[in-house]
Amino acid sequence: ELPDGDFPTVSYPNPEAAEAFELGLALGKKVDADLILATDPDADRLGVYVKDSKTGEYHSLTGNMSGCLIGDYVIGQRKALYGLPEDGAFIRSIVSTNMADAIAKYYGIQLVEVLTGFKFIGDKIRKYEQTHEKTFVFGYEESYGYVIKDFVRDKDSFQATLLLSEVASYYKEHGKTLIQVLYDLFEEFGYYLEGVHNIGLAGIEGSKRIEKIMRYFQSADLTSLAGKHIKTFEDYDKLIKTENGKESKLTLPQSFVLKYIFDDGGWFVLRPSGTEPLVRVMIEGKDKDYIRTKAESLAKLIEKKLN
Repeated sequence: ELPDGDFPTVSYPNPEAAEAFELGLALGKKVDADLILATDPDADRLGVYVKDSKTGEYHSLTGNMSGCLIGDYVIGQRKALYGLPEDGAFIRSIVSTNMADAIAKYYGIQLVEVLTGFKFIGDKIRKYEQTHEKTFVFGYEESYGYVIKDFVRDKDSFQATLLLSEVASYYKEHGKTLIQVLYDLFEEFGYYLEGVHNIGLAGIEGSKRIEKIMRYFQSADLTSLAGKHIKTFEDYDKLIKTENGKESKLTLPQSFVLKYIFDDGGWFVLRPSGTEPLVRVMIEGKDKDYIRTKAESLAKLIEKKLN
């Protein structure tokens, strides 16, 4: 309403952060809102809080939760109304939830992995237009970015805001909140939970330490981590995948990302941020208590290696 480049109403204008919702939550509680939405200043990310009808409390949705809610709705409605293309593609980044894989499999479309960064999803859309090898259906990444219609080749909070509002409205007519729908998805596709811990390392010295820790893990030849056996190691710097001792070539572009996949399908990723001076420690699994404790303990392990 009153544009100000200093963003005086928030301490940090990023909908991934809880502090961006301080005024929104206050207003939401006052008017008893079902849904509270916030975008960042350039309108690419969308953050979401949903009211629990049983407790009246507001719960934040992660980017993965919103992505799967929107993705399941978009694909499901398209199937019901028009049918799905045989060559349909659901695109996600390599650090987004494996629930997306389960959703794609359920609807009989292909799950396509790309590197973190929405330009890689946009590049796939452009490629499919040229080659006609697949039909784009939906794309997202865990950092609160979604695209539904491919006339935009970047994460687009306008589309996501409209669509998530439609999703919430549709399910409210059927007597459900988005929290209830999310648990329906967990029942259908399995319970998935992620943990993220950022290690800030500013300045030239910080960059050197980031390089040091990445090189350490890259060459460590780990067979287990965080109490779990490693089945697969994906090194996107060297573009090598090692599974049960056998090496194969990764086909994605080069990026300094290390991904460890456990026997039970859970995974751990270590990657430097492309926009901030920090290392992201990311983990996903199906055990709530394990994820809550291991994301932080992994970060502490990594911080020890920095010294």
